[in-house]
Amino acid sequence: MMAVAQRQECGSDRGREEAGYDGESIGNCPFSQRLFMILWLKGVIFNVTTVDLKRKPLDLQNLAPGANPPFMTFDGEVKTDVNKIEEFLEEKLAPPRYPKLGTQHPESNSAGNDVFAKFSAFIKNTKKDAHEIYEKNLLRALKKLDNYLNSLLPDEIDTNSTEDVTVSGRKFLDGDELTLADCNLLPKLHIIKIVAKKYRDFEFPPEMTGIWRYLDNAYARDEFTNTCPADREIEHAYSDVAKRMK
Repeated sequence: MMAVAQRQECGSDRGREEAGYDGESIGNCPFSQRLFMILWLKGVIFNVTTVDLKRKPLDLQNLAPGANPPFMTFDGEVKTDVNKIEEFLEEKLAPPRYPKLGTQHPESNSAGNDVFAKFSAFIKNTKKDAHEIYEKNLLRALKKLDNYLNSLLPDEIDTNSTEDVTVSGRKFLDGDELTLADCNLLPKLHIIKIVAKKYRDFEFPPEMTGIWRYLDNAYARDEFTNTCPADREIEHAYSDVAKRMK
């Protein structure tokens, strides 16, 4: 049996997910959502059972003592690195039975890779006189992502076309289908959207059309929306992180 765990344990046929602050609903963990999205996109059927980590079951304590979730077990071996788990799932759940989720364009894997770090610094800052600097850093990272989403990928360029198309219309990072790159970035981008608005009254600028198009297309996909925690769970997870500025 293969099982994937996050502050939870998720599997090809059953899983456990960290409970929210009420002890029952799904908690906030972008790394777990990343794995859930991969399993969903692969067509793997799995169930999620919430686990209150304040009263973590003994079997989970014994499974990976000292390990920070998410983690995965396979044939008795425990994997605790999210990137390694992703690589393992892509290798084991391969064509022809399962779809390949890797990107066609290597640049898609690194697009937006610094956005979450800039957001973390922005949301943790408590000094009003430093707020503008952290906000500018976040906006710079978001603009870089927006530029990538609006730039034409090689396969979008038709040299025989008479139309002068300069802005991409693709749905996701690497094209019109969700890939591993999206499974990594989208959960984090959604957290930024919810938390920055709640605690800093910050929103993605409307002129960042690439990011808004990207999110709108993600919200239209069950693989993303049905693995998202409730907004209140995300807000609660950051209630002690986003300190009041002084």
